[in-house]
Amino acid sequence: MANVAETLGEVVERDRILPPKSLNLPEYLTPEAVVYPTSEAELSAVMACAHEHRWRVIPCGSGSKLTWGGVGSGVDLVVSTARLDQVIDHAVGDMTLTTWSGAKLADFAPRLAQHNQFLAVDPAYPERATLGGIVATADTGSLRQRYGGLRDMLIGISFVRYDGAIAKAGGRVVKNVAGYDLMKLLTGSYGTLGIISQLTFRLYPGQDTSKTVVVTGVAGEIEALVNALRLSPLTPAALDILSPALANRLGYEGFALVARFQSIAPGVDEQVEALLAMVEPALSAQVLQGAEDEQVWAGVSAVLFPQSEEQKEAIVAKVGLPLAKAVAWLDQLPSGSLARIHGGSGIGTVRLAVATADMVNELHRGCTTNQGYFTLLEAPLSLKKSVDVWGYSGNALSVMQAIKAQFDPHHCLSPGRFVGGI
Repeated sequence: MANVAETLGEVVERDRILPPKSLNLPEYLTPEAVVYPTSEAELSAVMACAHEHRWRVIPCGSGSKLTWGGVGSGVDLVVSTARLDQVIDHAVGDMTLTTWSGAKLADFAPRLAQHNQFLAVDPAYPERATLGGIVATADTGSLRQRYGGLRDMLIGISFVRYDGAIAKAGGRVVKNVAGYDLMKLLTGSYGTLGIISQLTFRLYPGQDTSKTVVVTGVAGEIEALVNALRLSPLTPAALDILSPALANRLGYEGFALVARFQSIAPGVDEQVEALLAMVEPALSAQVLQGAEDEQVWAGVSAVLFPQSEEQKEAIVAKVGLPLAKAVAWLDQLPSGSLARIHGGSGIGTVRLAVATADMVNELHRGCTTNQGYFTLLEAPLSLKKSVDVWGYSGNALSVMQAIKAQFDPHHCLSPGRFVGGI
């Protein structure tokens, strides 16, 4: 890594520059170095240097989602924000939080809890996920049922452009709407438009009581219950539909509808009872609270996104489907598929132990036929090279390419990771 490292050593302290093995990089990423800026000014200087030398750069936080999306190519440098990990401002009265992008959700969540507040995201790999990575991959989780996606709670952002310039949008006040579209644009951009450095979110008050209802049965009965629940006045904080294989891993049989209610105790009890009254005799229902309530949601995440090394060859995809088609699609998955669909948005995750290119293409066709999408997140390199990872079939590619040209004219940021090889 002599050339890149030596050049960077003239810009930042050398203890910020490490060999590639400092991160658990996917096999196809072979940068000459990994750099860990400790301030926004250092990050800006690194990107100005990269721009001057036309280095191809992959941004990341802890690296937990570096395998997501397309296969990057010819990368010279990985820029990690892992050392930009401090909370800048927690405005308790305004219920907002401003942090550097490398801050880990798991690290500051207890601090928010001391003030009975929380950030309403439950991402993949929650112990490692940084806020910058969560936003860059639009990884919200099941809580989007009540609180919406990241675009709904992000109220301010700063990022470093391809040339090292620092850009900002929004602010630290919930009612501030300046730069609203820019914040939406960066969310889910996979580091192709800039490197996120600072983020401001709206927070929510903690809830007094939490209970989860798990309803199990056959596909048709679960689908009918999902439709009835969606038309009811009930307001679950999270609502997921689980495939039989995933439900079985949690100790249940058949399809499962998992609904979480959070509020003051009387309100939760009333909603739980109302849902139980909707459950037909052919279905089974169980109410969880306390540790069991926490464990079932943590269990779903742990099964879909395990930390064990032997799981690396599995295939993980993000899917989106019209809600009317979700249960039927789950019912047609190969036996043993671990999958969940969020009951309010139709967005979900599927994990397969093995898959061929033909199988992935068939699953993709099944989603697009139903006006949905199927995007590979994690998969062996050979599989990613043999299929269209994003499977995008819309008509906005030219617009995306034009935006990319404006934000990164030399195509040096996250090359090849996004739709159409952007």
